[in-house]
Amino acid sequence: MARPVIAIVGRPNVGKSTIFNRLIGDRLAIVEDKPGVTRDRLYGTGEWLDTTFNVIDTGGIEIDGEDEIIKSVKVQAELAIEEADVIIFMVDGKAGLTPADEEIGQLLFRSGKPIVLAVNKVDNPQRAEMIYEFYSLGFGDPIPISGSHGIGIGDLLDAALEKCPPDDQDEYGEEVIKVALIGRPNVGKSSLVNAILGEERVIVSGVAGTTRDAIDTPFERDGQDFVLIDTAGMRKRGKVYENTEKYSVMRAMKAIERADVVLIVINGEEGIIEQDKHIAGYAHEAGKACVLIVNKWDAVEKDDKTLQQFTQSIRDHFLFMSYAPILFVSAKTKQRLHKLLPLVVQVAENHAMRVTTHLLNDIIMDAVAINPPPTDKGRRLRINYVTQVAVKPPTFILFVNSPELMHFSYERYLENKIRGAFNFEGTPLRIMTRRKSADD
Repeated sequence: MARPVIAIVGRPNVGKSTIFNRLIGDRLAIVEDKPGVTRDRLYGTGEWLDTTFNVIDTGGIEIDGEDEIIKSVKVQAELAIEEADVIIFMVDGKAGLTPADEEIGQLLFRSGKPIVLAVNKVDNPQRAEMIYEFYSLGFGDPIPISGSHGIGIGDLLDAALEKCPPDDQDEYGEEVIKVALIGRPNVGKSSLVNAILGEERVIVSGVAGTTRDAIDTPFERDGQDFVLIDTAGMRKRGKVYENTEKYSVMRAMKAIERADVVLIVINGEEGIIEQDKHIAGYAHEAGKACVLIVNKWDAVEKDDKTLQQFTQSIRDHFLFMSYAPILFVSAKTKQRLHKLLPLVVQVAENHAMRVTTHLLNDIIMDAVAINPPPTDKGRRLRINYVTQVAVKPPTFILFVNSPELMHFSYERYLENKIRGAFNFEGTPLRIMTRRKSADD
């Protein structure tokens, strides 16, 4: 099911990023030992009460070319308008109402999207009168907040989530494998969709605002039901979208959430660029099964070492995704395309695999016997018990004497042992360490 999307829009220096960090908390903190995972905070995930939501920080969108602040903010606002279910329009209570606020307000008002007006930098009750001039923007009661002090954040989230549309339950059954194709523009996602389906489909629309959602295509192959969630071709044409590569990350996030398996498409002709890693990083963080697809392989000049060198290059760039299989294909010539869906089925099964507890404990205890945990100031980690608590992705809890003694390198060693014993190709694994209680 898709999470509601909240965008934070406002002119520069009103405190958008501070509020963004407040809303997502530490949910996007990325551990240091995962090289290559993006630290881009453009898109984050937060929780309030029983609701999980996505947040777009439009302050993180960099616009090339134009230096004019208003033009830049307009572009950011337009991106947010297209993507978001609800928009938090942020203004600065200390600075008061500015012409730029009024211009952004008019743009947002015309969008017809639900708007919550937040007046930032209202640090104490004596400053409450700062909010009154903002009533003239026409968005109802402004909500006084302070990003630096955390004041009013709960009220802001209550108001924003109240305006979100009801969450639609996923319309597909458990047996259907949902496959998202993600990648930056022009890597050949549309061609790949058409090649998989074996038919030409017109999926690019030049009509502005035709759809905000990924295009779903259900199909059946060899008795297995699939749904392709395609992020290609839905971008409104024009320099607004061509000038911001990060827009493709926002588009990809919605598709990633709904998918079981994510196909990360790379352009074989162009090679790997930073944006490919950004997009793959989101799929990894979301815990989805992943396959790296190198498209347009027919157009690459090759010798007997090209495949091996390109594979090594991918492994070097995507160190955090060493579990993902790599498939070199051509949508144009159908080269190796017959291998794609069987691979999707395999990684989907691995993603949903559950391992019996006694086997799991045997593997971990053998691993500990071969390579005992290192000591720290004379104390040694002792693993009492391990159990699998979830699938999609497979998630394991290690009950230990002292969680702080678990070093990331030893955790990785244990993960590799689990991977070596069971076929978890294509899926990330989550390993959590918990203190063994007296009752355990």
